[in-house]
Amino acid sequence: DTGTFVLEFYPDAAPVAVDNFIKLINQKFYDGLTFHRKVDAPGLNIIQGGCPEGDGTGGPGWTIVDEHTNPNQRPHVRGTLAMARTSAPDSSGSQFYICLKPQPHLDGDYTTFGGVIQGMDVVDQLSMGDVMTKIRLEAKSKYVKATAE
Repeated sequence: DTGTFVLEFYPDAAPVAVDNFIKLINQKFYDGLTFHRKVDAPGLNIIQGGCPEGDGTGGPGWTIVDEHTNPNQRPHVRGTLAMARTSAPDSSGSQFYICLKPQPHLDGDYTTFGGVIQGMDVVDQLSMGDVMTKIRLEAKSKYVKATAE
């Protein structure tokens, strides 16, 4: 068991992304999926998950609109939770990434919709292939607990 971390959502910054993520959590979509990508290179430091295929090609069967132009968008700081997408606009679905370091060059291009508020040390230790054993909403709150192994 790698551990548990807690995310906070920013519905004012990305209401569609937050609603979509909550819908997928409630469907237990993420349970058993892996973190399929970890990049620790100059210019990009993220861990990415949420692909049912495990290789970055899959999604939930639908896409959502980009919200990176919302004036309430937050910057890509360490711990930021954001929607991954292809190079095509409005192509996010279920894949997300967490910034391991500040990524200001991503600001304005990708939808940020939350952040890690507890357990960033756990996120730092995640590796490619680690499994999301469960992701659950805290009762009637804007917080979510994620456990990986």
